[in-house]
Amino acid sequence: MNPESAVFVAGHRGLLGSALVRRLREKGYRRLILRTRKELDLRDQAAVRDFFEKEKPDAVFLAAARVGGIYANATYPAEFIYDNLAIQTNVIDAAYRSGVRKLLFVGTSNIYPEHAPQPLREEYLLTGKLEPTSEPYAIAKIAGLKMCEAYNRQYGTDYMAVMPTNLYGIGDNFDLATSHVIPALIRKFHEAKKRDADIVEVWGSGDTRREFLYADDLADACIFLMENYSAREIGGFVNVGTGTELTVRELAELIRRTVGFAGEIRFNPDKPEGMTRKLLDISRITALGWKPSVSLEEGLRRTYEWYVREEETSGAVKK
Repeated sequence: MNPESAVFVAGHRGLLGSALVRRLREKGYRRLILRTRKELDLRDQAAVRDFFEKEKPDAVFLAAARVGGIYANATYPAEFIYDNLAIQTNVIDAAYRSGVRKLLFVGTSNIYPEHAPQPLREEYLLTGKLEPTSEPYAIAKIAGLKMCEAYNRQYGTDYMAVMPTNLYGIGDNFDLATSHVIPALIRKFHEAKKRDADIVEVWGSGDTRREFLYADDLADACIFLMENYSAREIGGFVNVGTGTELTVRELAELIRRTVGFAGEIRFNPDKPEGMTRKLLDISRITALGWKPSVSLEEGLRRTYEWYVREEETSGAVKK
């Protein structure tokens, strides 16, 4: 893949997709193929096949997916497994049928067993049971990864995959019913600050540990891999993260300071909090020559500043 390639970014309005578009344009890619959900429903097999036959992209970034936090995964398991299976199955197969030889599929760190050793290495895939809350989503993503491997083996395609840690950044989803922990906390602290509230409640004990990656760093990693490596060279798929973690308690305090909320943080241990720990081993991708560049403090600052600007211009921040 190079700047002359015609590149389809599936899910270009999402958190990662929008970061990919920014970075590709900065690197001189001008033949970007973009479609909104209304223009192309990736769950519609016939529509996806027609699209690929007409556009015939050289490369595909498959960043489209149904995603969400603990509440969304627990509430909508059917949509999480169906939508993701449909999207990735249609895109991967249509890419092959139209002659696309280079594709990158975006998975999730939820593919690893709930009780796998930490940090999580690529070889731990399918060695144990998944975390129950995110199991439908994780199974769909495992299927996408295995589909890429199967097409490579049978058809000689070059379809690779990345398994990122928890993402956040500009363009995130701040809907409290479906968002991940960082945008949810940013919104909670920001609204509490505006109301001059005394307390912000945070789900869980605060003791779970998490790793977070700025979306633009993941976009850089995806483009780096597509420009420089094949699926065979990277071992089919690689973890992408920072290799560092912190507790949700430490994260909440960091976001509180970033937002400037002066009140108290109160944790609710009766609420679900997912896996106790989820840290990725990123030695494989760092050995290939990539590493993250945006610190958590800097990424939170950029994300919060964007959130405030969007709120000021639109009155609300919606997905």
